[in-house]
Order: sequence, then structure tokens, then C-alpha cells
Amino acid sequence: MLKPITLNRYVFHSLRKLLSTWVRTTVENNTPEALQLQPGKPVVYVMYQRSLTDLMVLEGECIKAGLPRPYRPIDDNEPGGKAHFFLSQYEGLILQRERSGPPELLEQLVRQHQDVQLVPVTILWGRSPEKEQSALKLLFDWNFSLGGRFRKFLATLLHGRQTMVYFSPALSLQEIVGDSHDNARSVRKVNRILRVHLRQKKTSVIGPDLSHRRMLVNSLIHTPRVQKAIAAEAAAQEITLTEAEAKARRYANEIASDFSMPVLRFLGIILTWFWNKLYSGVKINHTEPLRALGQTHTIVYIPCHRSHIDYLLLSYVLFYEGLPPPHIAAGINMNMPMVGTILRKSGGFFMRRTFRGNPLYSLVFHEYMYTLTSKGFATEYFIEGGRSRTGRTLMPKTGMLSITVRSFLRNHRKPLAFVPVYIGYEKLMEMASYLGELRGEAKKGESPMDIVRTLAALRDEFGTAWITFGEPVDLGIYLDNQAPNWRERTSIDNKPEWLVKATNNLGNLLASRINAAAVITPVNLVAIALLCSPRHALGKEELIRQLDVYKRLLTIMPYSNHTTMTDLDAHSMIPYVENLQLIQKKSDALGDIISMNENTAISMTYYRNNVLHIFAIPSLISCLFVNDTSITSKNIMRIAGTLYPYLRAELFLQWDTQEALEVVQRWLDCMVNEGLITREESDDGVLYHQPDPSTSEYISLSVLSRCIVQTLERFYMVISLLLRNGSGNIEAEALEHQSGVLAQRLSIIHGLNAPEFSDKSLFRGFIAQLCLHGVLEITQTNKLVFSKNIQKVADQAHFLLATEIRHSIVQTSRYGVGDEHTPAKKTS
Repeated sequence: MLKPITLNRYVFHSLRKLLSTWVRTTVENNTPEALQLQPGKPVVYVMYQRSLTDLMVLEGECIKAGLPRPYRPIDDNEPGGKAHFFLSQYEGLILQRERSGPPELLEQLVRQHQDVQLVPVTILWGRSPEKEQSALKLLFDWNFSLGGRFRKFLATLLHGRQTMVYFSPALSLQEIVGDSHDNARSVRKVNRILRVHLRQKKTSVIGPDLSHRRMLVNSLIHTPRVQKAIAAEAAAQEITLTEAEAKARRYANEIASDFSMPVLRFLGIILTWFWNKLYSGVKINHTEPLRALGQTHTIVYIPCHRSHIDYLLLSYVLFYEGLPPPHIAAGINMNMPMVGTILRKSGGFFMRRTFRGNPLYSLVFHEYMYTLTSKGFATEYFIEGGRSRTGRTLMPKTGMLSITVRSFLRNHRKPLAFVPVYIGYEKLMEMASYLGELRGEAKKGESPMDIVRTLAALRDEFGTAWITFGEPVDLGIYLDNQAPNWRERTSIDNKPEWLVKATNNLGNLLASRINAAAVITPVNLVAIALLCSPRHALGKEELIRQLDVYKRLLTIMPYSNHTTMTDLDAHSMIPYVENLQLIQKKSDALGDIISMNENTAISMTYYRNNVLHIFAIPSLISCLFVNDTSITSKNIMRIAGTLYPYLRAELFLQWDTQEALEVVQRWLDCMVNEGLITREESDDGVLYHQPDPSTSEYISLSVLSRCIVQTLERFYMVISLLLRNGSGNIEAEALEHQSGVLAQRLSIIHGLNAPEFSDKSLFRGFIAQLCLHGVLEITQTNKLVFSKNIQKVADQAHFLLATEIRHSIVQTSRYGVGDEHTPAKKTS
């Protein structure tokens, strides 16, 4: 039988006090409220493995938190029994094995039908690396393998100052046992529940047990599906089975990560120095729900992709927050000398850009992903495919989502949840290369020399990095809505008919939830204000007033519960952004002028685009009042209802059309209360008016309206070109090309500093949405046809765009873009 530890009380507390001089702990849920303790009922603590050191740490934390103590008797009238027990104990000096049998105290409590509260406690040594600075500590790790007293002594010595203590909510012994009179069966039931609970808690912090990479590759190669693919490859390529299996093994070794916790800890030391040099801080939001989610679900992190350091930053944050670092999908281009090894050791696995024409590689990769998800490993990949060069969330590429969904269909015993992650930087290291690519320069390949260039950048100021975890998507619940009969699927080789639509919708949902978790920084707000101003300059007082309006509006009308707003006030934002060398200040007799030079203005479009979706609805409303003195509520809703689906598709807004119209109404009420517009009742219903053009409110409204103008201009360009070409006379590819040419020409004419204004992918997306909503149809000859309904979309421009802008677009589309600009058709 497993017995609680009993020492002379004086000896125990003397040793505990001696231990406390060395051990430093990070503690979670150490309050009666968090533990959900009921007053008057005895408390018994449960730990997994017998350890005097763990018990001393627990006793000390309970004393500090004012909780019932584990080393005191459960009942003062029976001083023999201590208020703790261990579920297992290892015996033997060198070759250890677990001693069988349930805890003696647990048997006693069940036999006596005592109604006690069981509090599971997990103690991990060396899992809180805030001050971990010694590489020697990485040689010993008590949490990942069994060890004797000497190993525990070393773990305490080396990791004692980074000890984590997790208290779990109390479990009622009486409720678990119920009305059962079979004591032996009840003991086994309670023992099993406690073991599962403690194992899940440990797994949620450090992840599932890691297999050796060689064993993982061997098991992967010998699965029936891979063996079948090897046979098919041998037949197709006319090679032997041995040669085909060797090829599959090369693919598996090329793909698989070689996760090493000691390497990750060592990397954490370096990254701590790196982040402190590069950024003034890394701020994290909404991690608490992840802790509970990790105990019940396999987690797939879906971050936006802004920078190459996204890989390292998210793993670093999860590790420091006491969560298992994920296995990360990286492009094969990242498998460079030294860099590839570091990424692979820290959880990276590599994938080729395309699987096309290589069924063996495709199946090995699918099987590897299935292994990770079915065993409960956290994974991470970027659904945008590559880094965003414009600051926008890119159209999702659903390949990895499809693989994950198909893996889940094969084995869904454990729930799986996607966690969207917003990663934001106040200043980006890669900005110079991004701007070059947007101007048409060839993309530079990755190189180990990038590390040298990164180190050289440490002299600059980069502000703060942000990570916000968005609202998770439970895949099982999502599939219940998308394909109610998904659990009845029997074949694992064939794609279900609903898969493509479901994964496309899933990609859009995750992209919208990434955007809903955005952080609004001082850089974002200053970029929005100055880029929407003539010549990208404002007087300091005018800029402060505009920033104050933005912050006040977004505080009253937050985009979502996961959106975070900067704590700085309008006065403090300007010197903060100036310190990042993103704006400049000039003075004259009338005061200070805040402005941006041409190159900085282009880079600031990136930071504006990070939060453009947050300003979409209020900016759309503002456009209506800048171009018309009065407008009825009915017309506002009609115009918003017509344009919203296209804005939603481009900016990944979070509401459906009906919800968006409700948001429009709330924004109208907010803008009335803030004095930006006025409202009155009329014979035609509610009528809204623009403010007096001579007031500061009108200026604020005008500046706010320009946030979304370029998006609306692109929409109107496409419609104008369609009307110019006529129904059935142009293909989608040619229309996309002409739209890009027209945008480039207008950029030159009007001096626009926004490289993404002529981005063909944005035009392509809008054309696809016109087809999706039935405005356009594609004939068998690949021509675009439309009805008179397209004129209704064009008519909205009269309410939203200034006359000179509409005239410029119409004239330029009529005379400035001819057939000679259409790309020549390829001939076979």
C-alpha cells in the first residue's frame, strides 16, 4: 500500500524552511475561490509520484496562500493521518519500477465514506524559465523521464528556482463514489479519475511524451497506408520495393521534426536576450482559456504571418506561459544550414511548396500529420501560406486545414480545436524587403546571412511585439454545422464531397477570428490618421484631436471582445511613434507639424492595413456624410447591405450581413452621441445630417472617411471596366489585368503611396465575389456576362466617392486602358 509521508513535524518543517531558501515557485490557482473549496469540508491533496521535496514545496505554498495544509491531520481528533496521498511510488535504487496498489489513505477514506475534497496538485521542476540562464540546467530534467532520488536532488538543485505549482479545482470524493457499496471498485474509479486528471494537466503544460525521431519515422514507414503507397510507387517508377521504401524514408526524415526540450530551453535563454534587445516588451493577451482547453483538446494554432520570427515568438510565448510549444509547419525553403537544424530541434517540420505529381510524398506527409494530431501534439501552421507583404490578412490557403480535417475524421476520440493567433509588431524588421517586393523587385531567397542582418538591426528601436489568442474553433462542433453526418464516414482514403466547401469556410472563419483578435497600437492609429490626411501631415493639435476621436470611438464600440487597445493617450502616442523613427516633427510660427516622408508613408500603409478592418464600418458610414449633407436611415442600410459582403470578403470581417447592419445602427448611434453626425425624425423616417463643414467634427469625419476610400475605388474601377467592355466581351484574367493597370495609372495621377492599391489579388477577390453573389457569370467560353443589376452596384459610388474621383476613374477606364494592355493568350 502507498502511505503518506510521515516525519517528525520538527524535522519536516526544518527541512522545508531550508528548501525554501533555494526554491522559487510560480503558482496557479492557489486561492479558495479558484479551487472551489466548500467551507467546513476536509481537504486532501493528491500528487502523482511520491516525493518528500514536492510535499515540502506544497506545504510551503499552502501556508503562504492560507490554504489547508497537507502535512497536518485530516481530522484533529485523529492525528495519525496526513491530508495528502500519492498515486504512485517507484522502488529500486537503479532500475526502478512502479509499486502496485492503491494509496492507503484513499482506501481508508472510501471505506469510511468520508466526504472530503480532493485537490490534485502538479509540481513541475524547471518549467518556468523567466530567469533560466545556465546551460548546465538543461542536462537534467525531472519532468520528462523517471529518475531516482539522486536525479530528483539534481533536479531540485538545478531547476529549483524555476518550479511551477498547479492547483486544480477540488473534486468531491462523495460525488465520485456515489451510492456504490463496492469499496474496491470505488477506489479503482477514484484512482483512475485522479490519474487521468493529473496526466492531462501535465500534458497540457509539457505536451505528450516524445518518441525518438528514428522510432517515429520507422512507425510511419510501416503503416498500412504508407506501405500501400510504397508498392504503388515501386510499380509506377519500375523500381524495387526496397528502393521505394528508401525514398519514403528520405521523405519522412526530410519532413519530421526532432523536438528537443533541452534545445528549446537553451534557445529560450538566447531568445530572452534577443527579444529584450529587439523589442521593449512582448505583450500577451487571453492565454487563460488555453490552459483549460489544452487539458481536453488537441490544439492547432493558426497565427497570422507577418515575419520570419513569428515561428520563434509564438513558441517562446507558449513555453513561458507554461503551455506545450507546438510542432510548426515550415516551408522547405527554411531548411537551411544551421537555421533548419535549430527550427527542427525546436519543433519545426518541413513541407514542400507543392505535393503535385508526387503521391508518395503526399501520403507520407498526410500520415505524419495524422500521427501528430492523433497523439495529441499541439501543432502550428500559417493558413496564409506566406508572409503578408501588405499588412493585410491574406486569403487562406486551405491545404493544411484539409489535411488536419481529414486526420480528425480518421480519429476523433480526442476533440480538436483551432486557436487563431494575432501577431502584431509596432515596427517590422523585414519592411525594406517587403517594400522592394511590392515595387516589383524579385523576392530574395532565405539565407543563413539573414541572421547576421538581423543582429545588425538590434541597434534600432522596434517598439513592442504583441500576441493575442483569439476565440477557438472546436472542429467537432464546426463539422456538426457544416456536415451533420460527418461521423458516419467509413472510408479514410476518399475525400468527402463536403470537404472543399467546409475547409474554405473554415479558413475564412479563422481569418476573421485572427482579425477579431487584433491589437490597436499607437503606430496603427497614427498611420491611419496621417495617411488619411492631405500630404500625410497634420498639425500636432489636429493630430492629437484625431487620435483622441479614434480611441474614444473604438473604446465605446470595440470591434470584438478579443481586440486590445493601446493604453497610451493621444498626447503620448506622438512621441512614442516618433521614437520609432516612423514620423517626423517640424516647427513653424504656428506650432508643430507631424508628417511622414515618402518612404515612411509607404511603410506606414502596412501598419494601417493591420487594423483597416476595424475602421471599415465607421469609415463607410463617414463616406456617406462627406459626400451628402443628409441621408435617410433606409438608404444607409441599403447601401451598407449592398457593399458589406464585398468588404467582408476582402477584410475578413466577423459578422454576416444581418449582424453587420445591426453594427451599422450601433455605430450611427455612437457617432450621433459623439457629435460627428446629427439625427432627426422626418416624414421619410430617421434622417441623419453631416455636421457643419466649418467644425472640427466635420474634419474628423472627413479624415475617418478616407480609411476605406481606396477599397471602394478599386470596386468602382472593376465595375467601370466591366461596363466599358460590355457583357460577354472580357475574361476574368483580362479584367484583373486591366484593373491593375488602371490602378497603377490612377496612383501616378493622384500621387497615392499605397503599393497594394494595384494588387491584382485584391481585384481577383472582388471579381470572385461578384460571381459568388450572382452579379457576374462565367460562360463556357470563359467570358464574363452580367445583367443590368450591375448598375445598382455602380450607383452606390455616387453616395460614397467624391465626384472628381468617380470622374477620374470613368475617364481613365474609358481612354487610359485599352486592349493592348491585355496579356496575350498562351498558345500551345
